[in-house]
Amino acid sequence: MEWGLVLGALLLVPAALYFLQDRMLFHPQPVPEVMRAQTANAYPGVASVFIQAADGTRLHAWHRQGSPLVIYFGGNAEEVSWMLGRVAQNAPNAGWLLVDYRGYGSSGGAPSERDLVADGLLWHDHAAQKLGASSIVVFGRSLGSGVAVQVAAARAVGGVILVTPYDSLTNVARHHYPYLPVSWMLKHPFDSVGRAPAIAAPLLCLVAERDEVIPAVHATRLFDAWKGPKRWVELAGAGHNSTDEVPAFWRAIREFLVQPN
Repeated sequence: MEWGLVLGALLLVPAALYFLQDRMLFHPQPVPEVMRAQTANAYPGVASVFIQAADGTRLHAWHRQGSPLVIYFGGNAEEVSWMLGRVAQNAPNAGWLLVDYRGYGSSGGAPSERDLVADGLLWHDHAAQKLGASSIVVFGRSLGSGVAVQVAAARAVGGVILVTPYDSLTNVARHHYPYLPVSWMLKHPFDSVGRAPAIAAPLLCLVAERDEVIPAVHATRLFDAWKGPKRWVELAGAGHNSTDEVPAFWRAIREFLVQPN
């Protein structure tokens, strides 16, 4: 009987994690329409942009004009409108397109790796074809680094900015759950390191010295595999969610946007 209980527990935990992984990975932050309108009114130089995905899902992003245009993909629990004030203060000459993932902000649908990447490519093409962006930089934070890498692998971009990135979510999951067969279980592997050797765009890699969520070794593997010119910036004393508090964070981004190589 005891062995049966143990076996049952061993089977139950992986099964529970498999079926709950979307909730563990994605934390949508929807925004009511009234709040979106209030945000739009608070930033006169910013446009609230909607496009439609191939499956009919309505997608939203915040657009601020400038050059180069930075397409921003946030973290797994991030409602990106908070960045409007930060970019206006710290990188006012650049253009910004802050993307709401499916289920986040004012975008419809539900998130998945496949859909977030497809939407990222759609936003890139919209920026180039409809917003008149002649130079595009993709910027991914944490979870969003995996989206940014896949967009950079599929489209010509002028540069890539990655904050607290990872080699793959499979490897990060192995770090946190070494007793589970995560390579079989994970539905959203976000294999950035497998794509990095083919990406020639310049890279700025911003890494938190004390990252408790994605240990720096995962960023190191991705950085080492990157084909194009690259710069590593370690943010002294920063944790996973406090990178922006280090002065070197925005300084490095401003320098990169002026001269990415």
